[in-house]
Amino acid sequence: MGRLGVDLYPLRSGVGLDRVDTFGRFLGGSPANVAVAAARLGRRTALVSRTGADPFGTYLRRELGAFGVDARWVTEVAEHPTPVTFCALFPPDDFPLTFYRRPKAPDLEIHPHELDLDAIRAARVLWTTGTGLSEEPSRTATLTALRARSGRPHTVLDLDWRPAFWPDPATARPHYTEALRHATVAVGNAEECEVATGESDPEAAARALLALLAPTGTGPGAPGLRLAVVKRGPEGVLALAADGRRARVAPLPVDVVNGLGAGDAFGGALVDGLLSGRPLDEVLRRANAAGAIVAGRLACAPAMPDPAEIGRALATGSGTLPPAPGPAPSADPTDRPARPGLPGGAAPLPKDGSP
Repeated sequence: MGRLGVDLYPLRSGVGLDRVDTFGRFLGGSPANVAVAAARLGRRTALVSRTGADPFGTYLRRELGAFGVDARWVTEVAEHPTPVTFCALFPPDDFPLTFYRRPKAPDLEIHPHELDLDAIRAARVLWTTGTGLSEEPSRTATLTALRARSGRPHTVLDLDWRPAFWPDPATARPHYTEALRHATVAVGNAEECEVATGESDPEAAARALLALLAPTGTGPGAPGLRLAVVKRGPEGVLALAADGRRARVAPLPVDVVNGLGAGDAFGGALVDGLLSGRPLDEVLRRANAAGAIVAGRLACAPAMPDPAEIGRALATGSGTLPPAPGPAPSADPTDRPARPGLPGGAAPLPKDGSP
């Protein structure tokens, strides 16, 4: 549930946006990418979001369907255009973003009275984001969805801290705290966990999340946070569970092309792992591998790996996989299957401004 827009990624790396001539167009928005990532792993997924009543909105709903994501709850907002996001590519760790979400993004116009709460309660996982808390009516809608599932297993809040989206970033923590009261899983990087807890150390932040919102009972339906996952980038990932389980997993090496979709790939694989009932350390290893694979590719949604690719990455000890075989994308995304890898199986992007 949440953010959806068009991502425009340069087809040249190592140069600023002022020097880029050609961009690739992709489905974007963290919750949308997580839904695509879980769908690639065989899960039935749907997205609750909104777009503008414009050609980019049409494109996004079509892309969601092509990736196997149910778009019936993605509706139009006539007053606001579909948002667009540009990024620049400076591998391995610098991917500055430029957001065009003003005066307001349609995905922040999700109203609580429009939610299908029966479907939200019935879902085996609900994935919400901190961005959804940044403005009304999306804030109340996100909290309404979380409250409808309060205590239900696999109710996830991705902390998803984007200070530019908040009219007043200093007011964020109380809204995060309220949302976390109804979540059973919290996911975020070290900075995001610090926003939510005030703790900068990853382990201290995870413990603070669990202590702040400890389960109030022992049954599967008891409310309270049961799992805190802290993504640590090149240092791997840490997870602490309320029942005492813990896991710390090292990163998988990869030749980075674009790191922006790695966290969303991680999220989709985490969803798959939670539903599979695998041991916590295996869930994290597979999620880490999914993130590494996507970091080695240009796009986000089209780059999401399938189970075989995750298995290959774990077997070889590297997230750098060859592009998937197959024909180049057609001009119309409905004419092609959703495939991972660089567009059309292309070679890695040129650097330093070379054509």
